[in-house]
Amino acid sequence: LKSGIDILVGTPGRIKDHIQNSKLDLSSVKHVVLDEVDHMLDMGFAEQVEEILGFAYKKGSENNPQTLLFSATCPRWVYDVAKKYMKGEYEQIDLIGKKTQRTATTVEHLAIQCRSSQRAGVLGDIIQVYSGSHGRTIVFCETKKEANELAMNASLKQDAQSLHGDIPQKQREITLKGFRNGVFEVLIATNVAARGLDIPEVDLVIQCSPPK
Repeated sequence: LKSGIDILVGTPGRIKDHIQNSKLDLSSVKHVVLDEVDHMLDMGFAEQVEEILGFAYKKGSENNPQTLLFSATCPRWVYDVAKKYMKGEYEQIDLIGKKTQRTATTVEHLAIQCRSSQRAGVLGDIIQVYSGSHGRTIVFCETKKEANELAMNASLKQDAQSLHGDIPQKQREITLKGFRNGVFEVLIATNVAARGLDIPEVDLVIQCSPPK
């Protein structure tokens, strides 16, 4: 940072720290990219992001940085917030298709109804039947408690480990590495694992309840 860089990639909190400690000067920034913008603005980062952008943007100036916002999902409110940061002639590029929900044509979708008390047993059976040649499965739960209980349930005949926000970052990395390398076959996670993970050869993804 001291000798000067072309591209800075960072989380809002860390960037803000550097600005406040006078280690980062954004006055010459030419481009600003917000990745997963809906998540960033929805998860309480909006205030931090606005504060950071305040150092690079001048109200009404034509020389403000070019702004690029990326997201896999764009609810209406995302566009409304985006207008605050973007010039009047901004362009909206939709790679999905307006107002449509599309899923990959190579993926089969199944809905299975079962009682909560039977869920662990049903999960074990589904995983045995549908987990494919690699046997790798991700199970998404709503809560950390749910993830822990399922990971320890004897009905899941496969090796399973949980991943959620209460697990320290170092342990999360070890867990993900083990899953990638096939040390265990079932990852039971909260939405902490819903974005930004590249894990090949996962043939089965299970939502324990309809995703919100």
